[in-house]
Amino acid sequence: HRLFHRYKEQFGKSYGSEEEHEHRRHTFIHNMRYGRAGGLGGLREGVPCFPLTGTPGCAASGTHLLPQFPSHLPPSLGAHPVSHSPLLSPGAVTPVKDQAVCGSCWSFATTGAMEGALFLKTGVLTPLSQQVLIDCSWGFGNYACDGGEEWRAYEWIKKHGGIASTESYGPYLGQLSCPAPSHPLTTLAGYARVAPGSAVALKAALVKHGPVAVNIDASHKSFAFYANGVYEEPLCGNETWALDHAVLAVGYGVLHGKGYWLIKNSWSTYWGNDGYILMAMKDNNCGVATAASFPILA
Repeated sequence: HRLFHRYKEQFGKSYGSEEEHEHRRHTFIHNMRYGRAGGLGGLREGVPCFPLTGTPGCAASGTHLLPQFPSHLPPSLGAHPVSHSPLLSPGAVTPVKDQAVCGSCWSFATTGAMEGALFLKTGVLTPLSQQVLIDCSWGFGNYACDGGEEWRAYEWIKKHGGIASTESYGPYLGQLSCPAPSHPLTTLAGYARVAPGSAVALKAALVKHGPVAVNIDASHKSFAFYANGVYEEPLCGNETWALDHAVLAVGYGVLHGKGYWLIKNSWSTYWGNDGYILMAMKDNNCGVATAASFPILA
């Protein structure tokens, strides 16, 4: 199958036996047929970043992503009508990253929101370390590559006087080590929850505070195969229990009359539209506005 050959070349895949090769090839063909048989609706399909392992997601690695905010979380952001639909300046958002097989989506959402807030405060965009959160926030209820929650990461950052940059702490490895503490780049005064389910409040948070960490239902194959257009999945859940993946909302807009959230994922630039997806605002599809939060820098 020519597409399978292209996939192997593009992603540098090789397999240990002929049996495994055939299994992967059959899985790849099955998933490609799913897309071409109408599983994507009106969206254009692409070669997915995870075509051989089923539907991806933060929960794909058996994660503990449970976006239940604690009772002591600061009050929800009030709804302030916003008449325009900005897309945030590219200067507030670092390049798309790849969490690989580690279920660390929560750390990417946390650092993405922190990076945007730091940019709005200083005018300098600095990549912050996901690895330090993966390595060291176990005591706050996170599970490294088996999942976690943004508010728990915020609590760890507050307790430890800030978060280090990627440069000072070291590159993302997707595994546990927790070396000696490094010098934090920015400190955290607190964090706030966006009014649950409110598109107006989420828009206001994006305009005033920059990128917002959100949780979504990413359990459907249509999400894995997304390439462009406004994504709307009728089977998506928007209740807290249905949310299984943490991502970063970086803006919003309207395309062909459909309101959307501009979402930055952490599945590399090979997935989606250069690593991004436009997710439908209508009826809070897939729960983008259900469990959203942002940091407040000191």
